[in-house]
Amino acid sequence: MGFRRRLADLWQPWHSGQALLAIPLGLIAAITVVDVLAPGDIHLGPLLIVAPAITPWFAGPWLTGLVGVLAVAAQAIIAVLRDQDELFSTNHQVQIAALTVLSLVIVVFSRQRERRNRQLDRVRSVSEATQRVVIPPLPHRMGPLRIASAYRAADDEAMIGGDLYAAARTGNGARLLIGDVRGKGMTAISDASVIMGSFREAAHRSDTLAELVVTLEESIRRHLTEHAPHSEADALYEQFVTALVLDIHDEDPVAQMINCGHPPPLLLHKHRVTGLHPRQAEPPLGMYDLPRTGLALDPFPFGDDDTLLLYTDGIIEARSPDGAFYPLAERVAQWTDSGPEALLHHIRADLIAHVGGQLNDDAAAVAIQRSPKLAPGHQLKKMAHVGSSDHADRAAAER
Repeated sequence: MGFRRRLADLWQPWHSGQALLAIPLGLIAAITVVDVLAPGDIHLGPLLIVAPAITPWFAGPWLTGLVGVLAVAAQAIIAVLRDQDELFSTNHQVQIAALTVLSLVIVVFSRQRERRNRQLDRVRSVSEATQRVVIPPLPHRMGPLRIASAYRAADDEAMIGGDLYAAARTGNGARLLIGDVRGKGMTAISDASVIMGSFREAAHRSDTLAELVVTLEESIRRHLTEHAPHSEADALYEQFVTALVLDIHDEDPVAQMINCGHPPPLLLHKHRVTGLHPRQAEPPLGMYDLPRTGLALDPFPFGDDDTLLLYTDGIIEARSPDGAFYPLAERVAQWTDSGPEALLHHIRADLIAHVGGQLNDDAAAVAIQRSPKLAPGHQLKKMAHVGSSDHADRAAAER
């Protein structure tokens, strides 16, 4: 079994990198021929180490070791062809020994690199599973709404951070949440999971958005109190969650929101982009030193073909190499005719280009479009076929 596994490991890199393997093999052949034909005072044999050195770029330790053996053999062939008496000379013995040792070092390095890559793959797999549990993908259809979501963690390996979003079907409408936990790392993920769990339960039990916000507030405060060390009680005042919750009724062309310190959403209506700033600013969730004076609803028109863009500050605070913030509202104005998925695709590509490839903070966005062609009854019929027709629905919707 062990021998078969080694053969399988050897075959897989060979099958995937056989074209690139021609490079070190060609170098070995070329160096050998040139060294044999070169004048006696020119020695190119030490260059053979280049062949095993470049092999780990595209192959595993077994192929790297094979290339190293061929390089050592080539060095011995050079000694034989140039002068048979020199095969066991001090010069060639040192060259062969040095080439052997360096090849072994490269093989060990390749093995460690392969092990680290496997560990990283496992970490990414766990991160992806965690993301699906804590922040599951939003449904593409919810009543008359078409929904698309995008999430990009600042740490590519983690795949998850402190940003969050969720949606729940509630009778004749939908409730949505987008938020941003202060901080990063495991603490932010823990806080985000608390908010998400509380929303999934309270979204169906709360009669009003105000009741929902109060429940979320109580959940995060209780969580922060229970998990904050006594020596760090002051840290409670530094932990908070910005959040935006919305109610969108199926038949009513007016939506409602409560904004708790979150960036205002953008409404795309007939080629116009409008920032929906709250009339009354509410503090973020979990801020002990900022008591609430009342939770007032902010209604806004949301009719057929309108698109609502929710986002976190990781997008609008993303800086270009010269320090300029990402102008989200200005850029979105170019794509008002796009569907939700196409809109987020444009934003994602444009944002990465703006920052030069790497975000410094987590970023999340949700695009919601009210479609007059998707009535609630029609949606119930489509749910039975969503597994087989989802890709076709997306393509047709984007057209």
